Amino acid sequence: TLGTQTDYRDGEAQTDPYSPEYIVHGGSVPELLTLATLTWGRGLPAGLEEMEIIDRAREKRAWEASLPPMDSPSNTAKRLKMMEEMERKEWAFREQEIEKLQKVRLEVLKRMLRRREENQNKVDAKRLCDYWQNRQRAREEKIKKIRHNCALMLRKLIANRKNMMGKLDRRDIIKEYTDFSSETYAPLSRIGFFPDNNFSDCYVVKNFYLNTFAGLCELEASLPDSVIQLKIKAPKPKCIITKTGFIRRSARLEAELAQVHQALLEKKDKVEEPKKPIRGPEKVEEPIPKPPTLILEKPSIEEEETELAVICLQKLLRGRAIQNMMFEGKKKRMDLIQELRTTHALQEDGQLLLKAEEQRILALQQQHESQMHKLSSMEKDLATVEGRTLANILDFLSKELVRLQQERKIHALVMLAERQRRMREAEESGRRQVEERRRQEEDEIFKQASEAGGTVGSLTIDTYLEDIILSSMQRAAEEQAREEVQRRAVEINDIAYELESRRTRLQSEEIVAELVYDFLIPEAAKSAMRERVRQSQRKHIYAAHQIIHGGTE
Repeated sequence: TLGTQTDYRDGEAQTDPYSPEYIVHGGSVPELLTLATLTWGRGLPAGLEEMEIIDRAREKRAWEASLPPMDSPSNTAKRLKMMEEMERKEWAFREQEIEKLQKVRLEVLKRMLRRREENQNKVDAKRLCDYWQNRQRAREEKIKKIRHNCALMLRKLIANRKNMMGKLDRRDIIKEYTDFSSETYAPLSRIGFFPDNNFSDCYVVKNFYLNTFAGLCELEASLPDSVIQLKIKAPKPKCIITKTGFIRRSARLEAELAQVHQALLEKKDKVEEPKKPIRGPEKVEEPIPKPPTLILEKPSIEEEETELAVICLQKLLRGRAIQNMMFEGKKKRMDLIQELRTTHALQEDGQLLLKAEEQRILALQQQHESQMHKLSSMEKDLATVEGRTLANILDFLSKELVRLQQERKIHALVMLAERQRRMREAEESGRRQVEERRRQEEDEIFKQASEAGGTVGSLTIDTYLEDIILSSMQRAAEEQAREEVQRRAVEINDIAYELESRRTRLQSEEIVAELVYDFLIPEAAKSAMRERVRQSQRKHIYAAHQIIHGGTE
């Protein structure tokens, strides 16, 4: 048999437990079947809650078995009473279950709230820590800046304290070159020295033969071939090596024997070296003494003060000499200065006159501008009034013209309607006459038929022929009348259009003038009459006013 090994356990590969089939005999109800609703993971394996459910099911079955039969009213009442009690117990049990479930949910909710509060506290603590770190960082930066400024001010104070009296310090070149921290070796950027990033390359030796291609070619041409073209010979093995790369044992022994033989020969041929003699005292020559170093003597305070006083005296003398030169030049050119002063005075008088003239001209210009502004404002007001009046008049005339045109159109429409009415009346009168004639003919035919019943056959042909003749005459008359009416309508339209086209602008203006005269003159008369009545009434109103107020006073 072959053994197999798996990475999974049997418990992980196991599915739901096997439930065999069963057969229930008639008349028996096994208690085990009450657990058929429970499955693996849902009630199985049974716990404390499942055991309580099983006990309650047993109690309920026992209670159902103890119920009295419903064969009498007393048993029925007793059965109802027991069922009500059981129902109350079940409701109480359900309430307890609900309370337990609510308690569990409340605990879960409290746990979740506690966890959320802890997470929120962690977040708040982290934010507070970040804020504190930022503030600490800002504080450190501020302290660093303050310390930097403090060091800068201290250096300035120390530098000022070294030379409190304002004395002239001479440059000590030897001290600068001996002090490697001086500005000679480390110049400051505020003085104007800005070293590049590759400042260290300034002291690198640049060779033409190594840094340029032409130099490399020239250097290669100058070298011999033995330097450029190397010949390396592969070393030969000292012992025999097989094809597989191993050394044979015999070859290894031969090599060891050869080494021993060589060592013996070297020991045999070795000559003993004589012993070194003992070294005695030797004479040491003294070196040539160096020339003394030049040392500059520092001047004394008195000499330095004397030198500063001499420098100040030189400045004063130079300034006084320049001042004397200026005074001498002024004396030599005094006449020219006086002439320039008089000319400038005359120029000042002329400038005053020019300024007065300029002010007068400016005043006139301002006066003219003010007058022009008043005139322009008056013209604007007049133009506004005139424009408003003309606009009202033109508006009225345009409206009247539109009204006249509409009146003409309405008159033409009325004429057309009247013509159509007359045509329809003529047609209607023709139809009425035809109807009356036909009625008369029928009445006559009826009379003749009633008077002479025997003569009907002889008169039938005559009446038929008369009817045909009358109908043809009536039809011809109607067609002729229709043609005549249409012809006259066309003639009337042509005459109306011709009159409209022949009307000139003067005739149109005359029509408009007549309309304006008919409308404006009565309106002007009415307004004048109203003003006259108002003036006549004003006297009476004034008298009544005086009487009323005089009586009250």
